[in-house]
Amino acid sequence: MNHYREKIDHLYEHNAFIRRHIGLSKKEISTMLALLGYDSLDSLTAAALPQSIHLTKSLDLDSPKGEYETINELAEIASLNKISTSLIGMGYYNTIMPEVIKRNVLENPSWYTAYTPYQAEISQGRLEALLNFQTMITDLTGMDIANASLLDEGTAAAEAMVLARKITINHHSKVFFVSSGVHPQTIAVLRNRAEPIGINIEVGNEFAELPSKAFGYLLQYPTTRGVIEDYREFVQQVHAQKAIVVVAADLLALTLITPPGEWHADITIGTTQRFGIPMCFGGPHAAYFATRNIHKRKMPGRLVGVSLDATSHPAYRLTLQTREQHIRREKATSNICTSQVLLAIISSMYAVYHGAEGLTRIAKRVNRLAAILVAGLEQLDCKLDSNNLFDTVAVNTTEHQATTIWKKAKSEALNLRLLKNAIGISLDETSNQNTVEHIWSCFYQNYKTKFTFDELDATSKDTLPVELRRESDFLTHSVFKKYRSETKMLRYLRQLSDKDIALDRSMIPLGSCTMKLNASTEMTAITWPEFANIHPFAPSDQTQGYLRLIGELEQMLANATGYSSVSVQPNSGAQGEYAGMLVIRAYHRSRGEAHRNICLIPSSAHGTNPASAAMAGMSIVVVACDDKGNVDLNDLTNKAEANASNLAALMITYPSTHGVFEIKIKEICQIIHENGGQVYTDGANLNALLGLCKPHEFGSDISHMNLHKTFCIPHGGGGPGVGPIGVAQHLIKFLPTTKEYNHNDESIGAVSSAPYGSAGILPISWAYIRMMGAYGLKKATQVAILNANYIKKVLSNYYRILYSGPNGLVAHECIIDLRPFKNTCGVSVDDVAKRLMDYGFHAPTIEFPVEGTLMIEPTESESQEEIDRFCDAMIAIRKEIQAIEAGVMDIESSALRHAPHTSYSLMNNIWNRPYSRHEAAFPLKGMEVSKYWPPVSRIDNVYGDRNVSCCCPPIESYQNKDIE
Repeated sequence: MNHYREKIDHLYEHNAFIRRHIGLSKKEISTMLALLGYDSLDSLTAAALPQSIHLTKSLDLDSPKGEYETINELAEIASLNKISTSLIGMGYYNTIMPEVIKRNVLENPSWYTAYTPYQAEISQGRLEALLNFQTMITDLTGMDIANASLLDEGTAAAEAMVLARKITINHHSKVFFVSSGVHPQTIAVLRNRAEPIGINIEVGNEFAELPSKAFGYLLQYPTTRGVIEDYREFVQQVHAQKAIVVVAADLLALTLITPPGEWHADITIGTTQRFGIPMCFGGPHAAYFATRNIHKRKMPGRLVGVSLDATSHPAYRLTLQTREQHIRREKATSNICTSQVLLAIISSMYAVYHGAEGLTRIAKRVNRLAAILVAGLEQLDCKLDSNNLFDTVAVNTTEHQATTIWKKAKSEALNLRLLKNAIGISLDETSNQNTVEHIWSCFYQNYKTKFTFDELDATSKDTLPVELRRESDFLTHSVFKKYRSETKMLRYLRQLSDKDIALDRSMIPLGSCTMKLNASTEMTAITWPEFANIHPFAPSDQTQGYLRLIGELEQMLANATGYSSVSVQPNSGAQGEYAGMLVIRAYHRSRGEAHRNICLIPSSAHGTNPASAAMAGMSIVVVACDDKGNVDLNDLTNKAEANASNLAALMITYPSTHGVFEIKIKEICQIIHENGGQVYTDGANLNALLGLCKPHEFGSDISHMNLHKTFCIPHGGGGPGVGPIGVAQHLIKFLPTTKEYNHNDESIGAVSSAPYGSAGILPISWAYIRMMGAYGLKKATQVAILNANYIKKVLSNYYRILYSGPNGLVAHECIIDLRPFKNTCGVSVDDVAKRLMDYGFHAPTIEFPVEGTLMIEPTESESQEEIDRFCDAMIAIRKEIQAIEAGVMDIESSALRHAPHTSYSLMNNIWNRPYSRHEAAFPLKGMEVSKYWPPVSRIDNVYGDRNVSCCCPPIESYQNKDIE
């Protein structure tokens, strides 16, 4: 009996996490199923999915593990990573994240569970933080305008290359020149991105002679070997050729040396990693991208701007959104979707907390240590690349000597950079006297017989070239001066987070984005030093924990989807799409069919799909959808057959972006294969498939998997994300790799700067799958489908539901059609979205995939109470619409048109609207207890686009305020 009791307790502990992840109780599941007319989750999903694709057995995953057990196993894995003092550099440095930022941003769900700030009125905190980021970048680089972050330095360089080609006068040129001083991982990403779109990368010494005429030139400042070059004359020569200069610049160095904007660079890019972000075995880190004002409408990525709200108060929003891929679709030349918002916010707060004087102090200290290091190495008769340096020195030696020194340092827990006939050493803000002395001892154990640290500190020369010392001010805005004490910083962060709606406040019912629980246990390990403080190019014997975790996660993902192998290198869903299309391209080329370049894409596809295909050198042919949201099989067949000799691929989302399961998905895949193409399945909606079917088994050859959706990595306000790709057996050899870890010549190469992309957040998905197991993943999928169909059922009496699949059911999301109201009474989808804010909700996805609609996805994590609260809000809004339709309320005077309502507007002495203040603020009973107050009223989008302002207001506007 006791044995039996222990077994039951064991099972209870392992399933406790599943019950906590899934928001519905058994009773709620039964109640909701009864409303839909089903007696079990199995019967519901059997009716929702085509019978032909149902799994006949459970996923090949371990049984669910408990939270305590999972944390202990993660700790064991982490212990396999060995932390050494990293002096490798290459754009990755040890950093010190202020604890007030770590605890109140990185570890705070009000920041990490937020969505991309498309609904600006309830995203003012994030938007202000991103405006700070943009201001920080423009100030430090000397450029006019910066975006709100990109994925990493390598992909930022690739985006700069594409922009350079757009804006150059040398349209006939196909050459992009890259200095040999650029980081090697950046060059690898550039080669990958350039070849499919017909750009030739030429790598060389820019000072040997002016390179052959190119449309653009990329420089590293300082170089990868640490030299601070004077590029001023070179830039003049390039501009005389009417070409574009791109500079990858180190932000910390720019506090001390002349910024690229002051010597007339056209584009400046780089990483903000060393502004308080751990190395994390390669990511996530926020890249930056800055350019001239004249290029702002062509600049990639998101751009935060200042506009006005309905009361003429300043308000922030994403400006110039017509540049975005989801609007440009087939015309897009960039597939940027997820960026690195959370990391950009952290780095901006690092600058806010330290200010110009703090950053300068850190930079001077690092540079002083480097100067002392150089002086000691010269005393040891070492030959250096240059004495003009910031934090990195290259010591020239023989190959044998370099290897000997590198090994000795490694044995003493110092990681140096092993170069050809040289050793690279990069210092950072964690370096100190002991670090420098330890380095000297690796070159000459008895160095103290020649000199001491204090002696060299007193006599060593400055390593910054006088002619390139920075003279201009930066970070002069008051936000970078006010928050020096931890108390003030803490309150500033709280003030900003209070302005936003994230998952810690309420359900975020966004279709296609799966805003689900990001459990605290899943998040725990990402800040552990054993995961956080590992350089992406550290020796492999120091990264065994990461390699084990990554290998296990890749196998879990493969088992869950049916694919033979997985690569986690793509660091966003869009990067996964791009990598997948490159794999398909490489496959055709390996078979002597390089001419296959036609990609069929349904009209309902995500906006990143056509952009990713175009970036991979493919031509897009759009396939029509029928009135039920399914791919038009006749149109697909005709276009596949018409392009059979050149057909490369079909990109399809399953279940479809319309929220339905394609009944004939197997037939669709067969048509493509019969005509020589490969099937790429967009994994954005994988949350409706896990445990029920496997993409590879219904005919898909390759998929990306959004770990920031289905597998619980938080959205972070628009990033971080991870988009691994899974492939069938015949595509394995083409998966992305880097030379440091794999020498497969048939690989597509690097799609991200780091070998394993944003490896630092992979413990989240590993823990999620471990704690859910096959049983939990299947149940999560079934409950997600149940919740979506419950909402469809409840709201179908009030709104038209646009699409449904087999047996009148939807998948994990449903689309509500608001277009009739525009015709009957003038109510727009924007009116409904803004009014939902008064009810305390983030609006569902608007205008996608159909204009004038709301796409709703409740996920499996929400309780029936929260889902009912959302439905009650939508029903109440429908009654407000009816009042307008009946002529009882005028649209221009209505709460819908004036939403959202701020406390400022409600406290105004004059209230002349035909509805009460109480109706405006508390439209549903019980809201008074925990009311969310939108910080601004409806924002004027047109004003923001016509008057583009993307930095903090000038300091003059604060001149009458008391600033510390």
